[in-house]
Amino acid sequence: MLEIRPTCEHCNKALPFNAEDAMICTFECTFCRDCVSNVLEQICPNCGGGFEKRPIRPESLLEKYPVSTKVIHKPVDVVLHLKRIKER
Repeated sequence: MLEIRPTCEHCNKALPFNAEDAMICTFECTFCRDCVSNVLEQICPNCGGGFEKRPIRPESLLEKYPVSTKVIHKPVDVVLHLKRIKER
């Protein structure tokens, strides 16, 4: 089951359970669509994989399956990230 993390790891924007702009990689690193598209160039800075839109957990299941409240905020070193992409 997905954790449904509450914020973008890079910019710390709130991404509630029903956020339409939440993106995740296969390890569930969570970023907002703006950071994925305009900063990360569609490549996860943690694992090097791609991103997909995060599914929305139905509100009726939130009590039984609560979303994560753990904030992971570790802004990406953008220069280093872009350098790694070019070296691929």
